[in-house]
Amino acid sequence: MMDKLAERKSLSVEEARYDVVVVGGGMSGLCAALASARHGARTALVHDRPVLGGNASSEIRMHICGALGVGHNRPDSRETGIVEEILLENAFRNPQHSYSMFDTILWEKARFQPGLELFLNTHMHSVDKEDGAITAIWADQLTTEKRFHIHGTQFIDSTGDGLLAVLAGCTFMQGRESSSVYGESLAPEHPDEVVMGNTVLFQAKRMPQPVPFTKPSWAYQYTQEDFKERSFDDITSGYWWVELGGSGKDVIRDGEFLRDELLKTVYGVWDYIKNSGMFDAAHLALEWVGFLPGKRESRRIVGQLVLTENDLVSGVFPKDTVAFGGWPIDLHIPKGIESKGAPTHFNHLDSIYAIPLRCLRSREVPNLFLAGRAISVSHVAFGSTRVMATCAVVGQAVGTGAAWCIAHRKSSAQLQQEVEDLRQLLLQDDCYIPGAINTEVADFALKLSSISASSWIPGGEPSLVANGVARRVGSLHNCWISAATDFSKESQWLTLAYDHPVPIGSIDLCFDSNLSRENMLSISESVMQKFHQGLPPELVHSYEIVLRNAGEVVHTIAVDENHLRHRVHLLPQPIIADSCTITVLSTHGDPHARIFSCQARICASRG
Repeated sequence: MMDKLAERKSLSVEEARYDVVVVGGGMSGLCAALASARHGARTALVHDRPVLGGNASSEIRMHICGALGVGHNRPDSRETGIVEEILLENAFRNPQHSYSMFDTILWEKARFQPGLELFLNTHMHSVDKEDGAITAIWADQLTTEKRFHIHGTQFIDSTGDGLLAVLAGCTFMQGRESSSVYGESLAPEHPDEVVMGNTVLFQAKRMPQPVPFTKPSWAYQYTQEDFKERSFDDITSGYWWVELGGSGKDVIRDGEFLRDELLKTVYGVWDYIKNSGMFDAAHLALEWVGFLPGKRESRRIVGQLVLTENDLVSGVFPKDTVAFGGWPIDLHIPKGIESKGAPTHFNHLDSIYAIPLRCLRSREVPNLFLAGRAISVSHVAFGSTRVMATCAVVGQAVGTGAAWCIAHRKSSAQLQQEVEDLRQLLLQDDCYIPGAINTEVADFALKLSSISASSWIPGGEPSLVANGVARRVGSLHNCWISAATDFSKESQWLTLAYDHPVPIGSIDLCFDSNLSRENMLSISESVMQKFHQGLPPELVHSYEIVLRNAGEVVHTIAVDENHLRHRVHLLPQPIIADSCTITVLSTHGDPHARIFSCQARICASRG
């Protein structure tokens, strides 16, 4: 029997070949894999957990933060692209705010994306290299007892801990650099090995009857003195400040020990909430406690450039900017909950900042891109870049870049030289790059004889749909905004006209999903109460596209129940037309029709 089992296992190695291999299925890795596949690269996504999303999954349940910042004090700065697509999908299909449903939405995005193969429960443990480049990874799938030998041309490390890069021999940073290394005002005077710690969250719910709680013997005991600098503003959800590790303990190698200590801490905190008499908690009961700690910081891989505090505050956007951030420089104190001081220091930034491609390319391995937490940044800069919405747009950037390398048979170094190609692809996919203009849209406008509309408000003229900027920036709307309308009685329209008939292959639309308002899932009732529930009122709900030639209707597309910001309508074959009219029939509640971008592509689109 044992011989047969050994024989079966020895024959269970499966060889697989892909253009792009993404390791790590958090929000960054998922966005990277989707972007790669959508741009035509045969892509593998290898993830060691049963669900996607990383810290945003049901296993950890942290909400997705980004450049909008603490208190949502930076208007029009929410991330777009794939992460916005996912969050709008969740708002549409998950009104009950279920993390299990969110897991399903993420799985569905990957599982049914053409060109993408998903490997869940699959742990990568070793790497093959040749001439300095990665050629393959080895990974074991725990649920099937299969071993995979996965070959690739381009690789993306979105493991969080930078494991792929470390196995490939990359130099990494860990701990805090001294202030003299990069000239950072927020860095300590002397270097150390301190990193931010891990957290276990919990959820509670109110019951119709009082629910007693008896502290387990192994849980820690806390008093009011322990929490003088901690806020209990929402006792139905866990607290990010329940944090341990990173000072005296290695958040990776001591992970199991830290998980146990965090459980002792969580149940001690819950005992304080239930039994101290300080809270209205008699009817509260624990519904869920995480057993997979959320990890903030471990390794950071050295890339072509190390992003620092000075880059975050400079206001400079290099020519190879492919993503942006804006979360405060959020530096948690050493020792976490074991410290009696304030748990973190929010160092607010005046504006969003650039993330250049050089920070996303390994310094030593030519075919390795970096994504997620482990990109090339200093510890201080990491205090901002680590949040998940920022990681997501970084992931989309490198996934698109890796696919470009495949499509053009070029290296990441050559991509660096031709980075404007990547920037334009990202803009066309509704990503935002501060200061950049979508030249495809701008070039399209030159081919038009006119852009007209049924009505508009001052500053919301119809010509703005072709200016190449798909969000409000400062006082500029960059958006056609109709006059206030009762959509139950009338509609509003926008028409693009050519001076002669042209073959139209696709219609690309970008609507307004209110980038000044958060759109996320959270276990915190107080956080969720700050958001508009459901889809943004400004978003177009129903619309119709009509192509005409010499006044005759030649093609019609009708859309109801729209819940996405970016829509690309591919036509089954090019349609000869001299005008394209988009009629907004309804919104999700706003009295104005709003369109940021409208482009009828003269040749078939990639979709």
